[in-house]
Amino acid sequence: MATKHEQILKYIDGLPVGEKISVRQIAKALIVSEGTAYRAIKDAENKGYVSTIERVGTIRIERKKKENIEKLTFAEVVNIVDGQVLGGRAGLHKTLNKFVIGAMKLEAMMRYTGAGNLLIVGNRDQAHELALKAGAAVLITGGFDMEEQVKKLADELQMPVISTSYDTFTVATMINRAIYDQLIKKEILLVEDILTPIHETIFLQTADPISVWLEHNKETKHSRFPVVDENMKIQGMITSKDVMGEDENIPIEKVMTKNPMAVGLKTSVASSAHTMVWEGIELLPVVNDNHMLQGIISRQDVLKALQMSQRQPQVGETIDDIITGQLSMNENQTKGEEIYRYGVSPQMTNYLGTLSYGVFTTIVTEVANRVLRSYKRGDLVVENTTIYFIRPVQIDSMLQIIPKVLEVGRKVGKVDIEVYNEGKLVGKAMMTCQLLDRS
Repeated sequence: MATKHEQILKYIDGLPVGEKISVRQIAKALIVSEGTAYRAIKDAENKGYVSTIERVGTIRIERKKKENIEKLTFAEVVNIVDGQVLGGRAGLHKTLNKFVIGAMKLEAMMRYTGAGNLLIVGNRDQAHELALKAGAAVLITGGFDMEEQVKKLADELQMPVISTSYDTFTVATMINRAIYDQLIKKEILLVEDILTPIHETIFLQTADPISVWLEHNKETKHSRFPVVDENMKIQGMITSKDVMGEDENIPIEKVMTKNPMAVGLKTSVASSAHTMVWEGIELLPVVNDNHMLQGIISRQDVLKALQMSQRQPQVGETIDDIITGQLSMNENQTKGEEIYRYGVSPQMTNYLGTLSYGVFTTIVTEVANRVLRSYKRGDLVVENTTIYFIRPVQIDSMLQIIPKVLEVGRKVGKVDIEVYNEGKLVGKAMMTCQLLDRS
């Protein structure tokens, strides 16, 4: 039976998009305490199907699909720009497809403004009205208000009008940054993106006899299955090793491996790969916050997903992408070793004007990954980083990074890395990585 928390989440998920939600309303409708209602609403906000806006309240918004994550709702825009909603609150759940900066003549501005757009403009009443009639929302910069008749129009058309104290350039930068951050998140594969869902997963009950395992094993040729109780909470894993030599009438809970390792829906695929390889696990149950089974992932699923993600074009650059993109490599012909070069730019320094510790760590990690890949094809997971020392390195310095492979085994690789500036040793580190075969 579902918990009160789960019942509230299901209730909120079933509300129409755009509906306002309050703690008191939820508590009264489902006969629960206000504390329980508050926690469930916060959880719904974390899951992305409600949004809380200052001076407006909490509203039901459309839950975003993974492929559409780079789009923002007008409710999110209000929070990004610390805005005030002047009108059209009923449309805050709607999604904007692009924003237009209204820094041109009115006629030219309207050629670029259409349905689903957000017009960012100053104190220009006629532009506000025309934009709303074209199906666009309006974001007024500089803290200005708007005419009452335009506010009424916004309410009628259910298109938000938002006012912010920031200037146009700052607002555009803030919105662009929010979209860009979400593009980066889009690239991070999560377990929920690759799992075999519950309706396609074969699982057993704790009270089932071993004969049920034998039936599934014969039918599917698989030997590992999750075991749940009557509330669908994960209790164990059952494998061929557990049932070997046992009477087929014995309940599964007597022989299963109890308290198995499991992963959450929001766990990254890379983290799951690390767990599976390090622990020697072929199959992991996927659970929600209440430890209820949501599906499974296999080692093969994880490795395929990691390989596929590496072939995809980058949509948004992370800090690591920017740093590693500046690494160049040339081979020392006399010694037959690889030497990497890295120029220290101003944005890669700390407040003292010397190379940031975080940038140094990223550089040595990337060099270790590159040199190990030249020895063994496959994916890598960093297991341990030891930085012995790092000396101050000034802006515009050109670093030489020399990796030395200490060990390349079947599962582990170790690399010693020395960093030089003008012939002087300025940093030394050692990386230990797990090697994931692509078989």
